[in-house]
Amino acid sequence: MKTAAEVLRSKAHAYVYSVDREDSLLDGLRVLAEKGVGALVVLSGGRLVGIVSERDYVRKVALAERSLLNTKISEIMTSNVISVGPRDSVQYCMELMTERRLRHLPVLAEGELIGLLSIGDLVKETIAEQADLIRQLEQYIRGEIP
Repeated sequence: MKTAAEVLRSKAHAYVYSVDREDSLLDGLRVLAEKGVGALVVLSGGRLVGIVSERDYVRKVALAERSLLNTKISEIMTSNVISVGPRDSVQYCMELMTERRLRHLPVLAEGELIGLLSIGDLVKETIAEQADLIRQLEQYIRGEIP
């Protein structure tokens, strides 16, 4: 099974979009829309301090029927960020995301952000691994692999 780092290396678009904790919510929403992503990491002084997603906006702003577009990102972001290391397995990442109901998972190496995994990244990798295993088993059954 692959590691988080291996999945990050295989991503076609591995760029991690971010906002500063002092940016406005409107600025963050613009980045989400322009880049077509569902979450942004929140940085302060180059360090990961949170994550903000479409889900945060819907739950904390839109459903409250109030306009906080000029509010700082730091007021609605998730600051208790759950992350993984580059050597953590895809299976561990999937289990963590399922248990915690997460859609995005920052990958940190020695405290530094090296990438962001989405549930889609992990599902894609899991499907590819299962397809490869099925192919190998079929070859074994046909006697093509000793």
